[in-house]
Parts: sequence; C-alpha cells; structure tokens
Amino acid sequence: MKESSKIDGMSQLILAIESSCDETAAAIIEDSRKVLSNIVASQIDIHREYGGVVPEIASRKHVELILPVIDKAIKEAGIEKEDIDAVAVTNGPGLIGALMVGLSTAKALAFGLNVPLIAVNHLEAHMSAVHLENEVEFPFVGLVVSGGHTSLYLVKNYREFELLGKTRDDAAGEAFDKAAKILGLPYPGGVEIDRLAKEGDRQAISFPRPFMKTSTLDFSFSGVKTSMVYYLRKHPNPDDNALRDICASYQEAIVETLVDKTLKAAKQSEVKSVVIAGGVACNSRLRELSRERFEQEGIYIYIPSTKYCTDNAAMIGSLGGFMFKNGETSKLNITPFSTSRPKYERGRGGKVKNA
Repeated sequence: MKESSKIDGMSQLILAIESSCDETAAAIIEDSRKVLSNIVASQIDIHREYGGVVPEIASRKHVELILPVIDKAIKEAGIEKEDIDAVAVTNGPGLIGALMVGLSTAKALAFGLNVPLIAVNHLEAHMSAVHLENEVEFPFVGLVVSGGHTSLYLVKNYREFELLGKTRDDAAGEAFDKAAKILGLPYPGGVEIDRLAKEGDRQAISFPRPFMKTSTLDFSFSGVKTSMVYYLRKHPNPDDNALRDICASYQEAIVETLVDKTLKAAKQSEVKSVVIAGGVACNSRLRELSRERFEQEGIYIYIPSTKYCTDNAAMIGSLGGFMFKNGETSKLNITPFSTSRPKYERGRGGKVKNA
C-alpha cells in the first residue's frame, strides 16, 4: 500500500468517482475542499425519449464513458495518476448496475495504484457538497431532496446523521417528474415545471400540503400528485396559460412543504444553520423561498451551487477526503447497495440514528 503520510499535515489528492444513476462523473479533490477538476458526462439526451432513466442503458453508457471521464479529470487537474492518494467512490444508494461500474473501476484503480479505496454514501455526500464552498458549523439541519430521496437530518459532524424525517411515499423529485409526465412535459420533468412555473400564478390552484399542520417531520407527496390528476380530469387540455398556472401552483405546494418542515426541524433542533442539497435543490423557487423564510428567522441557509447539487464526483471526493483523514477505508470486496444502508459498520463514524 502506498505510504499515507499525506494524511498528517500535507495536502492529499482524492480521485472521486460517481455513477449512481445516469451521470458518469469523476473529480480530483485536494484536502476535501479544493476542486481541481469536476467532470460530469450526462445521459439526459439518451434517456429523454423514454421519459426517464432506463437502468440497463445507463449501466452500458457508464461502461463506455467512465475511463475517458476519469482520464479527463486527471488531465484537467494537472496531476499524474501516481499523485493520487486514495480513490473515493459511491457504493450506494443508487441503481445497482450503474453503481457496479463505478465501484469496479475504483477497485481496479485503487489496487493498481496501491492506494486506499473509500466507499462513500451518496446521500451523505450530498450533505458534504456544502463544504466545497462554505464553512458551516456543526450541528446543522440538512435536507437531502432529490428524485429518489427526501430526508431531514440533524448533521452532528461529517459522518454522524440523526434522521429527523423522511418521505412516506414519493420523493419530491419523483413527484415533480411524475407530474411532468402526466402533463406531457419532456424529461427531465422537474426542470420543465420550474421553467413554466416562473410565468404562472402560484395561488391559482389550491393543491394540498400534506402534514404541514402536524407535528411530524415526515413528508408525503403522492397526494399532491393525485390532486393534480383529479384537477386535470375536471379541467382537461389546459392551454399554455393554464399549464403555467398548474405548474406554478403544484411547485408551490411541494416547495412550501419542504421549507416548512425544514424550518420546523431547525427550530426544534435549535440549530443556527440549515443546508439544502440534492438535485431538487436546483429548483429556483425552493432556493428563493428558503432564503426568504430562513433569513426572517435569523437562521443561516446554505445551498450549494447547482453544479454541486446534481449528481457529481466533487461531493464524493469531499466526503471521501474527510473519511481518509479519519482513517476510514474500505476493503476491495465491498459491494454496492441500492436503497437501504449497508448493515455492517464502516469503521468510525457513518452512524445514522433514527429519531
């Protein structure tokens, strides 16, 4: 194994790999915070004709793209492969076939370069993305909101998360994408709804805000989607103006729920800061309303740049760097996981406590 003296005092270089869904990504991260390169090859155009991600196609495309993406990340960072101190990679949650491509490649590189392998949890990495651009004091409340996940955490340090609430059915991003499909909008649906909503009336239609008036910090978005289906049955074939109003009202219902629950969690946890991360954190209305509401309450709100909200390898390298400093490495026989956390302990930290 390559000498790991860079853990103590000297700079460290992490090669990070992300392939949990339909982005093939690689990055070089220095000392957990400095992004030397961040390359993302998106498959959006490929999956658009199917209206969503096709796992088998995604996996095959990862196989085709992953080595060129890694080579580009290394070249753009201006380093040699021999300069790399560790390889960090997403091992879940995500699409198993897609994850296997990234994980297998990372294992081969770690073995060939004789450096440690660091398996990174994708959701924890979304929270770590904020550290690429900001100094955020612990503890803070973190909302991870994406196509597959909507969860609230009390983040106590880089590796310790207390689950405060989660969706009981659809994730917020899933609710956006399903609604867009019903409305006949192109993929990715959440982006299209956000675009159309900017010119619509947020108060035109009263869609429900599930659990907003209850004490629970859990979410539910399937009812909002069902409500829109019923609305369209009564008001079929909306014209362009009506479509914009539907998108604006639907988006407002989801965004208000996200912000309200997150604000409630911050007050209950008595924290000074909130972080919102994940793909849905790119939503312009979510970014706008959260800043308004949290600033009114005197709570700092941090949302990473959009390039660090969508799936990327820089966030994997950031968390991987913190883990490397803590001596948290993985064996080469580690396996990917799809939706639930692995049952084994991964060394120090990495704990999730259910509230």
